[in-house]
Amino acid sequence: QVQLVESGGGSVQAGGSLRLSCAASGRTLVRYGMGWFRQAPGKEREFVAAKSWSGGITYYADSVKGRFTISRDNAKNTVNTVYLQMNSLKPEDTAVYYCAAQRFRTTMSELEYDYWGQGTQVTVSS
Repeated sequence: QVQLVESGGGSVQAGGSLRLSCAASGRTLVRYGMGWFRQAPGKEREFVAAKSWSGGITYYADSVKGRFTISRDNAKNTVNTVYLQMNSLKPEDTAVYYCAAQRFRTTMSELEYDYWGQGTQVTVSS
C-alpha cells in the first residue's frame, strides 16, 4: 500500500509560482510512475503531468507545457517525493491538485493510477 500526501498549495497572484510536493509512505516508489492531476470547481479531473521512475518518460498537458515542471527525488534513505514546480500561474490553474502513483507504468489516464493523495488547493487570483 502506498500513501501519498500533497503539500505546498496556497493562494498566489497571476504570474506567481508555487511548488507542490507529494511525499510517499508505506513503500518506496521504485518502478512507480507518478502523476499530477487537478480538478477545478464544476469540472472533471484532468491530467497535468507525469514522470516515470527512471525519469526517462515525462508527459505534460498542453495547457501547462513550458510553465510546469515535474520532478522526483528517488534517492535512497529519503522519503520518495514528487514535485510540481508551477511558474507563470494563471487564474485558470485554480484547482485542487492531486498526485497519484501507478505501478510499472507511466500514463496520462487517471483510470490507470492505483493510489491517490487527498489533494491540495491552488488558487490563482487575477
